[in-house]
Amino acid sequence: MAELNPRLAVYPGTFDPVTKGHVSLTKRGLKIFDQVVFAIARSTPKKTLFTLEERVDMAKQAFADEPNVIVEPFDGLLIDYVARRGAGSILRGLRAVSDFEYEFQMALMNRKLDRDIQTVFLMTDFKWMYLSSTIVKEVAKHGGNIKGLVPGDLIPKVYKRFAELKEAGDD
Repeated sequence: MAELNPRLAVYPGTFDPVTKGHVSLTKRGLKIFDQVVFAIARSTPKKTLFTLEERVDMAKQAFADEPNVIVEPFDGLLIDYVARRGAGSILRGLRAVSDFEYEFQMALMNRKLDRDIQTVFLMTDFKWMYLSSTIVKEVAKHGGNIKGLVPGDLIPKVYKRFAELKEAGDD
């Protein structure tokens, strides 16, 4: 196994779609780490709006101006991916107390599986505490304004997907 780089972190998630909260947390992570891998999960219990390839493409768009953010998909156990990637840390965001219990449980399991990889939690910026991909999708689905919630270039893609679903009768 590769030696772990303490200056490399993996920020995992579904990112369906990438929100301004995800971007903010990643950029704040770059103040701690030299590089952040924005790792997009293939396997998820959630029904995603976008395919894995679309989520990767949107994330690459969102971070096009950040050379120290590496966007890539991953599959399987997160801790195995982080170890293969050679990262010393997993970066996670906490919005509210409701996030803590789940994140704490996951961090403890990852610690049990590999004691050399640390989980680092950052509190979400106050202005993004309410924001989640799920909320963005719900607002967009009903024609609400998502400007300022997702990176600007991604807004038309979100609305377009809901229009396609509505046209297909899948909404």
